[in-house]
Amino acid sequence: MTGGGCMGDTRLDGWSGEELATVLDLPCVKVLDETTSTLDVAHKLGADGAKSGTLVIADRQTAGRGRGGNKWTSPAGSGLWITIIERPVDASGMDVLSLRVGLLAARALDRFSADPVRLKWPNDLYVDGRKLGGILIEARWQEGRLEWVAVGVGVNVLEPIHVAGGTGLEAGTRRVDVLVDLIPAVRTAASYRGALGSDELAEWSSRDMARGHGCSEPARGTVMGISASGELLVAIADSVARFRSGSLVLDQVR
Repeated sequence: MTGGGCMGDTRLDGWSGEELATVLDLPCVKVLDETTSTLDVAHKLGADGAKSGTLVIADRQTAGRGRGGNKWTSPAGSGLWITIIERPVDASGMDVLSLRVGLLAARALDRFSADPVRLKWPNDLYVDGRKLGGILIEARWQEGRLEWVAVGVGVNVLEPIHVAGGTGLEAGTRRVDVLVDLIPAVRTAASYRGALGSDELAEWSSRDMARGHGCSEPARGTVMGISASGELLVAIADSVARFRSGSLVLDQVR
């Protein structure tokens, strides 16, 4: 990708894309005042040959994307709405990439949160029972080969005003400081191969806000955690069902 894809006058809290690329050690950082979704922009850059590590940041999104086609607006100045392009040489970690990004992002965000960041399968970040952010992974394949993966991450820096059940990071947190910790975490997650290891499963369990709670979706039962391949485990009667897709709806979270 040529440097032109990174150039522009838009800044994030006074930082240009070029300055952010230097601080974050990335080949390209494209900063936008507003876009539909940073995922949309990232895929266009990916198709144009953007290098692994290319980052798209928008101050405001008008059609941010979530799982199941959900969309929302992301107000200016209120959070980090980012997508980073990666081109893994090995696609064996794709099935658990969302979970890995969640784990490493939670570690990175702990420093900026009043309480530990917890996880909700398959892609949500929570603090004290309130949603802090989410992750969405979109891959592009050609003839069975992974061309690139767009890792979308949204984090509320400020507490959402018009969204019930949301929360933000500690008062005074600077978005650039969060990026310095968050971006290496995401890139590390994307570099891992294969299924989740025992250490990863143990850390997920320690951060799992759903484990032990009743749920109504994807089935009525009790959440037992996740498997090494990223499946949600739900105890139903005298068996444990495994779910690779769907949404987790909890009956009640203490």
